[in-house]
Amino acid sequence: MSPARIGVVGGGLGGLAAALSARDAGAEVVLFERRPSLGGLTSSIRRNGLSFDNGQHVFLRCCSAYRGFLERIGANDKVFLQDRLNVPVLAPDRERASIRSSALPAPLHLAGSLARYHHLSLRERLRLGRPALALGRLDPDDPALDEVCFGDWLARQGQSERAIERLWNLIALPTLNVSAGEASLGLATKVFRVGLLDSSDAGDIGWSSVPLSQLHGALPARALEMAGAETVLGAPVTAIARTPAGSFRIVSSERSDVVDAVIVATPLRISAALGAFKREADLEALGLSPIVNVHLVLDRKVTDLAFAACVGSPVQFVFDRTASSGVASGQYLAISLSAADEYIARGSSELVSTFLEALRELLPAARDARVVDALVTRERAATFRAVPGTRALRPATATAVPGMFLAGAWCDTGWPATMEGAVRAGQQAASEALAHVSGSGAEAQRELEGAGT
Repeated sequence: MSPARIGVVGGGLGGLAAALSARDAGAEVVLFERRPSLGGLTSSIRRNGLSFDNGQHVFLRCCSAYRGFLERIGANDKVFLQDRLNVPVLAPDRERASIRSSALPAPLHLAGSLARYHHLSLRERLRLGRPALALGRLDPDDPALDEVCFGDWLARQGQSERAIERLWNLIALPTLNVSAGEASLGLATKVFRVGLLDSSDAGDIGWSSVPLSQLHGALPARALEMAGAETVLGAPVTAIARTPAGSFRIVSSERSDVVDAVIVATPLRISAALGAFKREADLEALGLSPIVNVHLVLDRKVTDLAFAACVGSPVQFVFDRTASSGVASGQYLAISLSAADEYIARGSSELVSTFLEALRELLPAARDARVVDALVTRERAATFRAVPGTRALRPATATAVPGMFLAGAWCDTGWPATMEGAVRAGQQAASEALAHVSGSGAEAQRELEGAGT
């Protein structure tokens, strides 16, 4: 009996994780990607000889599935991971604080830095313990929490609007892609418990030290090739049809393939168009939340910080991407804006002007710096909106069609729309696809139909 043949549609993190997992389990794999390279929403742009990532994508030490994926593709030496959590927090008044982990066990490891967190008043700092302890008692898998707004819950725990804006949103915005005032308490509990409260090292932050086109493009492509999987690039899939024998025919712009099971790892609307996601009302209700990044190449170095969070400023996070971009002199800073509804429709020149001025207020050394190059990248459909009621709308990896599975950060993994969630969904979809094939005998029927024709 020949090995199972699994088709994967989509070369983002979910599809890549699914393809590698299925191939490592012994299945034949063919992956289709409509773009000329892999990586999906985590990619890079070449401009004037430099590499600009389409967004600053970070991970935490607790992201075990994503870190395992990095190891699988041979990328451990292509990322940086903090030895201990340390987030510098800047403000226009030049006051600087940090959120830093100590050697104490969780959750006491953050107590010292929060006690010295001068972006909040002493009274506000003294009130931080109550919600932190309360979060530690909540179960992120409790479906009732998904009906509650995180911001409302924080207010009931004695948190002021200022505390929510200057502390809680520093974590909520980049992980949930909505503010605490909109977020689901269930997803927020997952982020804060797993990422900060349950383990003292879980929140250590990591990021790519190479362009994302290499980390999530070239390296996975090499891993797939070495594993013996087939990758078909520049091949939009136009149809997925179930055959009478129960297998699937995948029709792309390049070819037609018959597979025993298919994993659709595309954005939600494309998945729906391919027949993998049929609950149109849920699709609309999930909504979309955008991310905008403003990239500034300056003629001089203006900060020694690798990255920083910001309060009292339109800047949310700023990252030094000089080394990975190819900039030989000066400094390249990427300003990352989550939940960017306010900015998504604004013109690039306006955004560059607005955030250059904001950066100069945060970093005095930038006041005399000249912009050598500037770029704005936008992801209008970066994630679903992680608001109350979301959990019931997120689809499982298994669909109503036997043998068809979903993968992507929007699947119901219990995680928000992160790289970790995408990889977990891909691995789960591969496991379920293999289980389906092993119990159906569909591979023999597929051989009769002419695989790969």
